[in-house]
Amino acid sequence: MGALSIWHWLIVLLVVVLVFGTSKLRNMGKDLGSAVKGFKEAVGEGEKEAEQAKIAQKKSELDDTVVNEHAEKKDEHNA
Repeated sequence: MGALSIWHWLIVLLVVVLVFGTSKLRNMGKDLGSAVKGFKEAVGEGEKEAEQAKIAQKKSELDDTVVNEHAEKKDEHNA
């Protein structure tokens, strides 16, 4: 008796449609969809920024390595 059958859910759905109307439910669904889309875009932007930060850090480390190697070679030639 604790579980709801399909008939219980259909009655609940019918009451919701009668109370809110189909146009109101359609608008709420559209608003929910746009909210989910906005959330996904925001998450994607955060991931892009993190990836760009990683690339910039790797480039900086590579530049430091090249500068250090160049300085070592210069020191060897001067010695």
